[in-house]
Amino acid sequence: MEPILSLSPQDFITYLRNENIQRIYFVYDEDAEAVKASHVQLQAIADFLNNDKRDFKFHEGVFIQVSSEFDTLFGAFIHRTNRGQAAGGLRYWSYDTVEDYLRDGLRLAMGMTHKNALAGLWWGGGKGVMTHNPDVYKLDPVVREILYKEYGEFITSLRGCYVTAEDVGTSVSDMANIFSRTRFTTCIPRELGGSGNPSVPTARGVVAGMEAALEFLGEKIKDKTIALQGMGNVGMSLIKFLSEKDVKKIIAWDIYPDIVERARKEFKDFNLETHLVKRNDNSLMSIECDILSPNATGATLNSRTIPSVKARIICGAANNQLEDPVDDDAAINKKGILYIPDFLTNRMGIVNCADESAGYVTNDPLIERHLSKDWEYSIHQMTLKVLAESHKSGRSTGSVAVELAEKLSFENHPIFGHRGKLIISSLVRDGWEK
Repeated sequence: MEPILSLSPQDFITYLRNENIQRIYFVYDEDAEAVKASHVQLQAIADFLNNDKRDFKFHEGVFIQVSSEFDTLFGAFIHRTNRGQAAGGLRYWSYDTVEDYLRDGLRLAMGMTHKNALAGLWWGGGKGVMTHNPDVYKLDPVVREILYKEYGEFITSLRGCYVTAEDVGTSVSDMANIFSRTRFTTCIPRELGGSGNPSVPTARGVVAGMEAALEFLGEKIKDKTIALQGMGNVGMSLIKFLSEKDVKKIIAWDIYPDIVERARKEFKDFNLETHLVKRNDNSLMSIECDILSPNATGATLNSRTIPSVKARIICGAANNQLEDPVDDDAAINKKGILYIPDFLTNRMGIVNCADESAGYVTNDPLIERHLSKDWEYSIHQMTLKVLAESHKSGRSTGSVAVELAEKLSFENHPIFGHRGKLIISSLVRDGWEK
């Protein structure tokens, strides 16, 4: 690993400040067939991206800014914008190294490309990633207001090539602070004309994927045992919907004591078994169940956890569940487990956000069709299509779904064409980093 990549985000910020650098970018130059860095001091990162074969997939641009307060990195990772502006949520999370931060952003952005394409949205793929400074109390509302407002200003500076939204670590109130500084955002509070927290529709989409997978096996969801990793907003909604489906039992775990206690109280009359675990403890993923549902952070399905998975189906809301998209996908397929790719089933959050600017309709048919069983591009039908092709060809479900998504993602927006690429070129040409 290059020394600069092994730095912690805090040490990297110190390095940038010492170099009098506040903004940096890494943009793919198609003519040179290489990533170009905004500053010569950061060439090692550009070289890392150029040589990486796992997570860098010709991303159009990575834009990063150091906050004016609280030593935080603001990032916008843009994968592909043929179908429209890059769109995806803002993650506020802790990272051990600069490489960890970059890899997470790259993977999340590409996942949004595939998700938006399979959902038929005229949006490209992007993701916001904001680092958590361990010396800052992240729940302080004053701190959050300052950080998220400045992140909004950062988004405005990118001229609309990336539209942000809510994601892990970011709340609806945080989105209101972003919205106060930019119009390039969705998932803003309902009282401000937005669609609010997308967790409920996201959970509905995951349940639709579970039911489709079971239908493929000729079964129903009733009386099944479900293991849920993560009981945040989506996980809690999943427990509610699954309990209404009369599943036999739900086994759920989380790293936060208050969340575990809340679940115990809210679902005391249901057969819910809860566990409090430490961060990075994935031991419960080996529990015997019908469906394993990852709903926390990514990369929890890997060479260390997959061998012990006993579920027949894997279907959850977490983004980038596979640590290695190729090898881990193949390993799951080899075990005969039906893996439903996250970008196929967890689309409903971004679908809910996509219609904000077009106004609201009760029981919106543009939203409900994604959850129907008959629309060609619904979660149900796309899941069955992927499973059928996987069964027929012997290929993994992930590779089948990616192939479908990749083909769709290169379709240019019917009105604006590949405008995101033009915006990125103008940012570079106009000296955005200065």
